[in-house]
Amino acid sequence: MSDARDPVADLRRIAFLLERAHESTYRVRAFRTAAAALRGKDPEQLAALERSGELRTLKGVGDVTARCVAESLRGEVPVYLRRLEATEGVELDTAAADLREALRGDCHSHTDQSDGGSPLWEMVETAIGLGHDYLVVTDHSPRLTVANGLSPERLRRQLDQIAELNAGLSGFRVLTGIEVDILEDGALDQEEELLDRLDVVVASVHSKLRMPRDEMTERMLTAVANPHVDVLGHCTGRMVTGNRKRPESEFDADAVFAACAEHGVAVEINSRPERLDPPKRLLRLAVEAGCEFTIDTDAHAPGQLDWLDYGCTRAVQCGVPTERIRNTWGLEELLAARA
Repeated sequence: MSDARDPVADLRRIAFLLERAHESTYRVRAFRTAAAALRGKDPEQLAALERSGELRTLKGVGDVTARCVAESLRGEVPVYLRRLEATEGVELDTAAADLREALRGDCHSHTDQSDGGSPLWEMVETAIGLGHDYLVVTDHSPRLTVANGLSPERLRRQLDQIAELNAGLSGFRVLTGIEVDILEDGALDQEEELLDRLDVVVASVHSKLRMPRDEMTERMLTAVANPHVDVLGHCTGRMVTGNRKRPESEFDADAVFAACAEHGVAVEINSRPERLDPPKRLLRLAVEAGCEFTIDTDAHAPGQLDWLDYGCTRAVQCGVPTERIRNTWGLEELLAARA
């Protein structure tokens, strides 16, 4: 076992890096408060508190900070600190621009067949103009009536339209997809035969977002384990700007991201400015869990297809490895991930 590190110094370093990255004040305060609570205690005292489980009972010390302390005491660089230091010194603008250049397409977009504002052909022509190799069309599923979700019959007609459109394209591919609702029991809101035909299935929670934590966790775990699911869309459902501000749904992120990694389900980095989902703390957690990702615009209009920069910036800030971002992959490799 390595010699113990200084847990207080590690907590203060985390707070410093969070501040420099413009993270939320409450998160910075959590690490500074924990550091202050532990100041003056020697490593033997802290080790005894950690072994007995009393560390978490100290005022100002929570589960996350206690985990960091335990890792420091074992001589390990705390995982939280490793995530932050992975992006320290990175020229953000340059790195984000390089990542944007590496993206080959967009895995989440909507047309006027559900709640988008423009027809299929216009979304496709815009994607081609942006230099994409492919665009996944993921209109909503039927139970999301507020978004004019596609019935099985309407989705079949859309698949025929996409096939006809692809027949006239060269060097670009429109991929079939859906943003399928995760129902309250974790089932998917579309016929299994249709889900099996699609190139990419994005599964998202749109209803009962304030469901109790344990129930929401089970709901998401059930969906992630479904072999038809390729991407977990905007996982917290939060809205951070505008008139529709909404807090995050509560769920066991460790369990959900571990399931994503186990079942080969990518975690979406949603680029919509009002979503920016997942929050950076959860995005870092997904990186540590070994997840793969997609950076998507969730575009509902042609101009929104150019919102990938927002997701790229967050990915760089959180140390997301480029090789784990599926839409940096070529078309055949992307489709093979579903096989």
